[in-house]
Amino acid sequence: MNWIAVLGTVAACCTTLSFLPQAIKTIKNKDTSAISAAMYTLFTIGTLLWLLYGIYSKNFPVILANAVTFALASVILFYKFRYK
Repeated sequence: MNWIAVLGTVAACCTTLSFLPQAIKTIKNKDTSAISAAMYTLFTIGTLLWLLYGIYSKNFPVILANAVTFALASVILFYKFRYK
């Protein structure tokens, strides 16, 4: 793996892991009152599109980051609409 791929993978891990505390807190407390439904909907759609881009361009760091982030964002968005 070259240094550019390493850089992308580390960046992917950092941005993806940043969502983990919010997802854990949301699942635990079921409190999404401070989260904007419109923003999280757009963010989740954007993450899905980045995931598709990564798949079609065969870019592993983009696939990794957006697959995990899409899953976490989807959980938070689900809780946002489920526990209004």
